[in-house]
Amino acid sequence: MNTKKWYHTLLQCLLALALFLFFVSSSVFLTLACKPLYYLDIELLDIVDESGFEKEEIKANYNALIDYNLPLSDGELVFPSENMMSETAKIHFEEVKDIFDLFKVVALVMIPLCIAGIYYFYSKKMKDYLLYTGITTLVLPTILGGLIALNWEKVFLLFHEIAFDNDYWMFNYWEDRIIRILPSAFFMHCAVMIVALVFLCGGICTFLYFFLRKKERLALSKQENECQNGI
Repeated sequence: MNTKKWYHTLLQCLLALALFLFFVSSSVFLTLACKPLYYLDIELLDIVDESGFEKEEIKANYNALIDYNLPLSDGELVFPSENMMSETAKIHFEEVKDIFDLFKVVALVMIPLCIAGIYYFYSKKMKDYLLYTGITTLVLPTILGGLIALNWEKVFLLFHEIAFDNDYWMFNYWEDRIIRILPSAFFMHCAVMIVALVFLCGGICTFLYFFLRKKERLALSKQENECQNGI
């Protein structure tokens, strides 16, 4: 019996990990696809004045970059404006797309695993995986959010040093004009949105756990009262 308990605990921890990876991957793609976030930053960060590009030209070039990185895109990166990137910048964007493709694979793999796991534990009337998922998706984003608030530039630099094995991400202001419309603050806003979405998923899982637990206790209490009244 004890062995079975630990077996189920382990499986629920694995399901929590699968859900966490799915939430992170999905949040990354939702943020990537959220073009209005960038459109808002065009005004907030004064990108028109800082870059020297017209607003519609900025949007067109940004849209080309995002469409290139979306899951269903398999074409080459071509900007509407000329001389937007050097050869090394092009290689960097290809590496960035590889990272997004990895998130896509993770999300696709996690979907059937999560569905199977949820169905299994639903049939067993077990729900601790919701609490484990909630804890994971609340604690980790909180830590990351704290680091972003303390020193975004250092977090941004560390991410690039870990994710890439070259310095192609260090764009040249004159040769890689695309960097003029991609300020660091915008990426910080993207990171905040990802953290917020993951945090929201964690909150929902935690709420569902305590809601179902309360519902279960009420049903048990009602059953006990009915038995006592029957006696």
